Amino acid sequence: MSELRSVAVFGSAAPLPGSEEYRRAEWVGRSLAERGLAVVTGGYGGVMEAASKGAAEAGGHVTGVTAPSEFPDRVGANRYVAEEIAAAGLTARIGTMMDMAAGAVALPGSIGTATELLIAWNRNHIIRERGDRTVPVVAVGAAWSRLAEILVFDAGSFAGDVHLAPTAEEALPWLLNQLP
Repeated sequence: MSELRSVAVFGSAAPLPGSEEYRRAEWVGRSLAERGLAVVTGGYGGVMEAASKGAAEAGGHVTGVTAPSEFPDRVGANRYVAEEIAAAGLTARIGTMMDMAAGAVALPGSIGTATELLIAWNRNHIIRERGDRTVPVVAVGAAWSRLAEILVFDAGSFAGDVHLAPTAEEALPWLLNQLP
């Protein structure tokens, strides 16, 4: 892979082409690539495909980190992925994505997206405790705001470890401003 800075894009595999969620993720991928950033996704369909498509069509580099042992029914990465990395499992997949990323954006999703967001949040918690610079992570949508309330008020997480934004259009400027 090139030495481009990468942004991980997390999101559901469910959205279909033409849906609002798909178009939003495509816009996110394209916007990142237009700013010279590479995109890292989970490599499969839905939001992952849409972000990959947007980035690839804007001339950006796309890496898909797949988990074949977890998803044996999914054969390879989506067609917009330039570089596929097959991780040993789900946690290795998320770890690889975060290792590659200078920042991350979590779009609306379900438990898989929540897992990705929580691992990014936990990593930032550990990094902050060490006194190092955290990785900019932004979570888009009301569902993540509700989850954040629980994590901050009931689980002792630090609110600043993840930025909350109501829309992708508000999330990206914040994320881009935070990248090292």
